[in-house]
Amino acid sequence: MQNIVILAGNIGQTPETRSTQGGTKITHFTLATSRPRYSEGKVVRDENGHRVQDTEWHRITAFNGLGKTIDEHCSTGMKVLVRGRIHYTKWTDQQGVDRYGCEIIAETVDFLSRVKQTENSEGKFIDDEDIPF
Repeated sequence: MQNIVILAGNIGQTPETRSTQGGTKITHFTLATSRPRYSEGKVVRDENGHRVQDTEWHRITAFNGLGKTIDEHCSTGMKVLVRGRIHYTKWTDQQGVDRYGCEIIAETVDFLSRVKQTENSEGKFIDDEDIPF
């Protein structure tokens, strides 16, 4: 059996990177996915006839090189495809209450929209065709 997840959506939170004491870089961002709302087996529509969408938020975690690429080239609103695995965590908070969390550990992230422009060492802006992967 395998633990595989594939999500396509929009980045909802600017990626943030931190380093562990051991030097591992960890990048986190949120991803919004949407699906049509159903009621009694039919798609729900608003007063203008548009489909009503339900949005779900996912916490995405990437490590080291993949995380660095995401941190440098992704921004809020970009469309990405994340392939990875579901990871559940359990911890006890300061009040002694058991807490649970779920995140997606990214193995690959494909850019589905243009990446943010970054400035190179010569002061010129580069776009996605110039990024070395």
